[in-house]
Amino acid sequence: MADVFKIAVLPGDGIGREVIPQAVRVLEAIEDEISGFELETHLFNCGGEYYRKHRREWPEEAESFSKEEADAILLGAVGAVDSSGEEVRLPDNNLAGYNIVIGLRMELELYANVRPVRLIPGVPVPVKKESESIDMIMIRENTEGLYAPIRGKLSRGRRIDLATDVRVITRFASERIARYAFERAIARKGAPKDGVKRVTCVDKSNLLAGCQLFRQVFTEVSQTYEGIHADFAYVDSFVQWLVRKPEYYDVIVAPNEFGDIITDLGAALQGGLGMAPAGNIGSDKAMFEPVHGSAPAHYGKNSANPVAAILSGAMMLEWLGEKNKSKSCLLASETVHKAIEEVLKDGKIRTSDLCWGEWAGIKPSSTKVMTDKIISRIKEIVSER
Repeated sequence: MADVFKIAVLPGDGIGREVIPQAVRVLEAIEDEISGFELETHLFNCGGEYYRKHRREWPEEAESFSKEEADAILLGAVGAVDSSGEEVRLPDNNLAGYNIVIGLRMELELYANVRPVRLIPGVPVPVKKESESIDMIMIRENTEGLYAPIRGKLSRGRRIDLATDVRVITRFASERIARYAFERAIARKGAPKDGVKRVTCVDKSNLLAGCQLFRQVFTEVSQTYEGIHADFAYVDSFVQWLVRKPEYYDVIVAPNEFGDIITDLGAALQGGLGMAPAGNIGSDKAMFEPVHGSAPAHYGKNSANPVAAILSGAMMLEWLGEKNKSKSCLLASETVHKAIEEVLKDGKIRTSDLCWGEWAGIKPSSTKVMTDKIISRIKEIVSER
């Protein structure tokens, strides 16, 4: 009997409305090809555009289903602009959609933001590296740090004169994320450079008290994991080493705000935001999303790269497979990854963001055509087994 998983699908705004439907098409295709699991998808509108029309960020049924019934969530991107080109914001000045993204992370306690950084053959990158030299996972603490909603402004008259953002680092959250990073390292092959299973703590502990606690707890946790090398880097030094020697890194863990910044650099190393998937993972629930934003200016052109969204769907399958001991989900995730790799390595079908460098002469394919090719390759892979 097939395992049935309920999936909340939240396309959001802008190009999220284009790439998430394509990711769902891939999920439906792999479900048809590999037996043993069933994805029961529930689609809901949400985000800035929804807020403009309804004065709330998502329907009540979307909120209750996502928080209470869904086994996993697939999110596009939030962020819309109004007719004057201004960003749609809430009364508290947060971007409309903030309470979906941050709210789900906090309420479902999705404490680990996980972003794989792996270079696939056939993908152009700004810093020329061999594809096998970039294969790491960046993990950031997802519930506190500088993004904790402890902030405010002081106005004198009609002018904002002072603004504060409070950074919170706790022993509990630091230990939890450090253990998650070491556990991920156990299951990996080690760094491409030397095969060493290595977890690198990225912080600013030479200056910030919160980072000193984060590093102290990381060090304590590392002593309970024999065979995993504990590594340390200050964030400002780390960014240049990440560019110069990405092959040295295996698993990277950082506080919330630093992790957010360095993962965008990681995305550039793997070919851009259109190639970068992410997972927000908790003890029982998880939400998956492409790293890129809603890019309203590009919406409606059928030109956005769907790979990050499709890879996010594959991450979801992998997480469901590991959590539920479903070999079918794990095989499905592996097959989607293989199909994407083979399509990109072939080089003939690619969206415009990947048509440069060695592939500058390739005519860009649309979002749909790119997905069509990946689905076609999935079917070929399964039939060849």
